[in-house]
Amino acid sequence: MKKFRKVLDGLTTSSPGGTIGSPSSGSAAGTPTSAPTPKEIDVQETLVSENFQLCKTVRHGFPYQPTALAFDPVQKILAVGSRTGGIRILGRPGVDCYCQHESGAAVLQLQFLINEGALVTACADDTLHLWNLRQRRPAVLHSLKFNRERITFCHLPFMSKWLYVGTERGNTHIVNIESFVLSGYVIMWNKAIELATKTHPGPVVHLSDSPKDEGKLLIGFESGTIVQWDLRGKKADFRIYYDEAIHSVSWHHEGKQFMCSHSDGSLSMWNLRNTTKPFQVTFPHGKIQKDGRKESCKPILKVEFKTSRNSEPFVIFSGGLSYDKAGRRPTLTIMHGKAITVLEMDHPIVEFMALCETPYNNEVQEPYAVVVLLEKDLIVVDLTQSNFPVFENPYPMDIHESPVTCTAYFADCPPDIIPILYSMGAKHKKTGYSHKEWPVAGGLWTLGSNTYPEIILTGHADGSIKFWDASAITLQMLYKLKTSKAFEKPKPAEGRAAEMVEEDPFAVQMVSWCPHSRIFCVVGISAHIILYRFSKYEANAQIVSLEVRLQCETEDMVTPSESENHPCFSEAGSRSPQAHHQHPASPGSATPEGNRDSVPCIKVKDRMVRVPPGYQAELVIQLLWADGEPPQQITSLDINSAYGLLALGNCNGLAVVDYLQKTILLCASTLDLYGAADPYQRLTRSPRRNRQSTSEFCMRGLSNFYSDSKKRIRTSYQSLTELSDNQQSVDMERSKSPTSVHYPTSLHNEPRIHPEPVASLRASHCSPVFYLLDNDHVNGHCTSPTSQAKPRVPMGPEGPRLTRRGPGRPPFRKAQSAACMEVSLPVSHTEVGYASRRAMLQQFHGVTMYSHDEHPTSAPYCWSERESRENSFSRSRSSSVCSIDRDTKEAVTTLQFGESYGRKGDAMPTPCLWVGTSLGVVLLIPMSIPTDQEERMDEPVTIGPSGTVLMLKGSVLRFSFLDCTGALIQSPHEVWRDPNAPEDPERPRRRKLVNFSPSSSQDNCGEGHLAVVCSEKQAKVVLMPSQSCLFVHNITESSFVLRADVVSLCSSVCLACFCANGHVMTLSLPSLRPLMDVNYLPLTDMRIARTFCFTNGGQALYLSSPTEIQRITYSQEMCDNLQEMLGELFTPIETPEAQNRGFLKGFFGGNSHNFDREELFGEASAGKASRSLAQHIPGQVGMEGMKVAASGVMGDLARARVALDERGQRLGELEDRTALMMTSAETFSKHAHELMLKCKDKKWYQL
Repeated sequence: MKKFRKVLDGLTTSSPGGTIGSPSSGSAAGTPTSAPTPKEIDVQETLVSENFQLCKTVRHGFPYQPTALAFDPVQKILAVGSRTGGIRILGRPGVDCYCQHESGAAVLQLQFLINEGALVTACADDTLHLWNLRQRRPAVLHSLKFNRERITFCHLPFMSKWLYVGTERGNTHIVNIESFVLSGYVIMWNKAIELATKTHPGPVVHLSDSPKDEGKLLIGFESGTIVQWDLRGKKADFRIYYDEAIHSVSWHHEGKQFMCSHSDGSLSMWNLRNTTKPFQVTFPHGKIQKDGRKESCKPILKVEFKTSRNSEPFVIFSGGLSYDKAGRRPTLTIMHGKAITVLEMDHPIVEFMALCETPYNNEVQEPYAVVVLLEKDLIVVDLTQSNFPVFENPYPMDIHESPVTCTAYFADCPPDIIPILYSMGAKHKKTGYSHKEWPVAGGLWTLGSNTYPEIILTGHADGSIKFWDASAITLQMLYKLKTSKAFEKPKPAEGRAAEMVEEDPFAVQMVSWCPHSRIFCVVGISAHIILYRFSKYEANAQIVSLEVRLQCETEDMVTPSESENHPCFSEAGSRSPQAHHQHPASPGSATPEGNRDSVPCIKVKDRMVRVPPGYQAELVIQLLWADGEPPQQITSLDINSAYGLLALGNCNGLAVVDYLQKTILLCASTLDLYGAADPYQRLTRSPRRNRQSTSEFCMRGLSNFYSDSKKRIRTSYQSLTELSDNQQSVDMERSKSPTSVHYPTSLHNEPRIHPEPVASLRASHCSPVFYLLDNDHVNGHCTSPTSQAKPRVPMGPEGPRLTRRGPGRPPFRKAQSAACMEVSLPVSHTEVGYASRRAMLQQFHGVTMYSHDEHPTSAPYCWSERESRENSFSRSRSSSVCSIDRDTKEAVTTLQFGESYGRKGDAMPTPCLWVGTSLGVVLLIPMSIPTDQEERMDEPVTIGPSGTVLMLKGSVLRFSFLDCTGALIQSPHEVWRDPNAPEDPERPRRRKLVNFSPSSSQDNCGEGHLAVVCSEKQAKVVLMPSQSCLFVHNITESSFVLRADVVSLCSSVCLACFCANGHVMTLSLPSLRPLMDVNYLPLTDMRIARTFCFTNGGQALYLSSPTEIQRITYSQEMCDNLQEMLGELFTPIETPEAQNRGFLKGFFGGNSHNFDREELFGEASAGKASRSLAQHIPGQVGMEGMKVAASGVMGDLARARVALDERGQRLGELEDRTALMMTSAETFSKHAHELMLKCKDKKWYQL
């Protein structure tokens, strides 16, 4: 526990610029505040470094790029391997484990040690791994690396400790599972085939022991050769040479027949009595053509031949369709007797496996289901019903149903929100599933004691939003919302317009949700915002649409002499010649050149629609096209249900909307928010040389959001060859950051003027709007927006456009003092680490990065180029460029409503809007909101920007507020009430507000509060209303912060940050003392940066792949309790007994049970394998590794088992040495006895 005291004099206050140098820097020109200021702030910080530890908790979703599948029929658990070396082990709901091979090599094959709690994996780096599943977090016990041969197939017989391994050379090796060493017994390919054969048989593609006799091993080679090898006699019983290549082999349970699938789409049946030719060859999907020949078919990649007691055998295979049926989807065919059922799949089939009642291969199999692993889905088909329905998948395998574009994570939600969302979503569930229980029901999972409601939101490219119940480290679908239903279907465009139209115009870019008021906002890629209210009743409603013109005009280049002579330019003199002749088009119209003006990107439904219960759209806000250019995407959003206000910002400026009155309150550029206190000396930019080319970059495609090979590219980018020839290559080498937006700039020595910001308001419903032009912090008079506006000539049909330039603002503005201007020189590239974001991405991706607007020309590129750049940053910002090099436009990067002090002289908190920009400037906008409910619906809300509060290095990312005791101040909100509920005349409904200033506690109103501000480089804690910077901390120098949140943990709060260099950091509040800094995850693609988010309780998540969500924790308490929260993969189950075969079957059916593999493959008889063939790598089998990997009862059992194994190994070594000594002694005794017999009858002189 540490106590911080900050003594404040209450007489002087820090200037906005004076807070950068040090926390205690002040300005002598400060004025005393009239608000009461506390003499000292007494905050007891309880968080220490011991409260933090970073670890992964659970991974949700479908395994990305799956490659292999395995099932334990006794434990009933399923394993899926992936191309990136990951393993997902699934059991009953709640039993979900993720493991990762350190090498990252693709998993080729999986083999369970059935009912043994172990798993063998074969990887593409020719390494075998043995995983211990008897602990909640599986660990590798042994590894075996093949040095000279490549692994192609593995087979582990049931209840055997000897693993057969086939290689690319055609050889078959045998591995002891217990010791993980090679046996000296090897089946060489040249011994398996006849000596007269002149060609190599190819790699081993199949290995299986005969159900009739375990001493017979069936070996299938790729070329079509099949050999049954007698393991005892070390010879081949028979050899089959077939013309077509073999893909798989499956035995009949009696061991007298087997079936093969071939590359020509045929199935061949073979009988062991006559192996000269197959007794049956079928082409299941091959038809006889008119000329009498069979049509060519695709290969059958796998076949399974399963028998049933009460019905005909099942023949299940994948592939085999004819080539002439182009465009048909992948299929799984089920042949049951004479009936053939073809199941079409949505994605290519990776692997399938029939689930059978018995683990013994010499018994009737009785298949009851088929697990089908697709490229992007996992389905299980019920074989017990004639129509073969699929089981309802209990796992969240459909996260990627449409590509994920954004995520949000909410912990400690109201307890009633999850049941309500689930009841709404249950009404829209699909039907037609099998009524039987999910067959993968292994493992054990119980609900932990430390659980609380958690909800994860995922936004998708098709405009849908999914609500997930994430409580107790599980994930279950609650509710799905489709935002596209609020719009008309977009009409197909033609010509150049078609190239600029998004393929997914409804893609979700950002979400804002208040669980208490159940107000939900969605930001789309088409520069639109949809506001939803929650209702339990269906309703007929018409969506209100507001259109906002938030676009800045380009201007002509003006010489310095002109600017000196004309400090305040008139409207006509400041416009460019091009704009002078481009008349704005009417809404919905287009110029002959195809330019659009004052129209939204997509059209809202303008009719009454019937909306189901759940979230219902109430308001749509759209940014309009301007002068033939699409609107810039929205970069920031915040909504407050208590105020009834919504704020949005982009690179052009800020807009505030009153969604209760359906009016636009404020629409202005960022420059107009400063008043006369702009802290930067800005150089204006020259007009674009080509307006048409730059418009192609304004509407960035979804390549910034996700990667999907099926998407077509409609966005043009710069060619790499132009980078070396452009004059701005020097600027491109500067350090960039991902949230500030760059625009076309000329050389630094060119004179430029300010662009004229144009903010035109257009709404379907208008009410009186008041805008306070508080340019010098003194005049607080209320003015109509039209009083300071000059009409633009000529005016468009939509009415006059209103300018927001204050009176007397010069085009060239200087900083008021040196302290007001932050100068940050570029970081040298010779320093250790990544000096810039661009250098980092060049290192990761091997391509040169640039912003869209740095080069005015464009060149189309193909899909392969998009694949290489889909993870790159599309927006380039600079946080380490001096102020004179900054662009005129300034993006609004973050917004936050809250109760605060709008000006230094305020004595009581009022509703305010905090605005953070890409230049690191924090602006404060106080508001006057009527408190009475009736007045709130009629009276206007007044807004008056008060200017700069402070500045930070880098773009501002997050705001949060603490009281003077260090506790987190919750934002005001409205208590939810159903908007469509029937009204009671006796009890009229009234808005109930929480934490709103009139109803809040009067004790703390005058004591001020602390504002926590975090940017890409810095974090600051500011005391309000004096605006004094109490603490400042430079988070990173060589990198930048991607995500920052103030979260609650252990009954306290801290600032959590995720940096682009992979570091996850936490800082104490309010002192900003570093508590944790872990190098966790380097930023290798934009997916992580886009989806990483923190939440309360020490948890976070990110999209680890396009199909998977990875949850992590940075709380020591949760790490300690994690073992209890995870499910048990292994549960003690007795192995089912084999069926009694009877005397006759046992007598005539072979001697399979008399086969002793230990005697045959052991070192005593087979000898040792060559050391150069494979290398044994021990895993974490020591006590330290087990302590990390497991705990609890199963961990103790695992440790005891490892200790017994180690003890047994030592005893075995001792026994071997004793046996060697006994052998040596016997040999010595024998030689001594022979010598005695030889010398017994000889005289002494004959010796």
